[in-house]
Amino acid sequence: MPTDTSEKGLESLIMRHMTGVDGLAIAPNTAAEVRAPYGGTGYIAGSAQDYDRAHALDVPQLFAFLHATQPDAFRKLALADANDASDINRLKFLARLSAEIGKRGVIDVLRKGVAHGPLHFDLFYGTASKGNARAAARHAQNRFSITRQLAYSSDETRRALDLCLFINGLPIATFELKNSLTKQTVEDAVEQYRRDRNPRERLFEFGRCVVHFAVDESEVQMCTELRGRGSWFLPFNKGTHDGAGNPPNPHGLKTDYLWKEVLTPAGLTNILENYA
Repeated sequence: MPTDTSEKGLESLIMRHMTGVDGLAIAPNTAAEVRAPYGGTGYIAGSAQDYDRAHALDVPQLFAFLHATQPDAFRKLALADANDASDINRLKFLARLSAEIGKRGVIDVLRKGVAHGPLHFDLFYGTASKGNARAAARHAQNRFSITRQLAYSSDETRRALDLCLFINGLPIATFELKNSLTKQTVEDAVEQYRRDRNPRERLFEFGRCVVHFAVDESEVQMCTELRGRGSWFLPFNKGTHDGAGNPPNPHGLKTDYLWKEVLTPAGLTNILENYA
């Protein structure tokens, strides 16, 4: 059967490979629930309804991670209802975390955590050294998630990204996907970022998200800072014997290395620890 490389087909292909499901019917506020093992590469399918546009966070994924890994500190936040967006203690903590991400960048916050009053919260557990079972157990509790059709905009247009990847509720990568069936290419995805993705939106502020990917079935480009028309995208391809682009892939799309190799939990952890 030929691969469906329409834009929605590519979304589904990536979601199914990473999570085991297509990600279209994920109920909100269910991040803490144990989900059936559908396969995938270790990612959780997030709910677009869980995204907090004001703070640029997937709050249920964040709280599920904190509750599982740091229950005493999480309890001391004294949240009357973790799912109530108007809860004052919830708002104070999210405002603090969002401010720290805005000031220090998401990578530094993931690496060093965040202080909130007398409390300290770790936001990511790195690779454990050999033989350290406790550290390995903590690392296994990191929540890698990916959300489809993320309505990111704070205005009433509710513009949506094709995909957004998170670690423990903090945004890491966004994706705009294009396909040749509609006569669109990676260049159209780049143009969409430059034209339609306002860098003043919270998610697109510099440092709040590590990278933005423009993808079609043949090539990938990436940008680390959106500046409207001045956004600078670089090729993120494997290269060929002739130089640019990607070699033929007998087992799938030319660009599937992005989600099959680079952005696996292990691959992304390696990037955060050693290269970012």
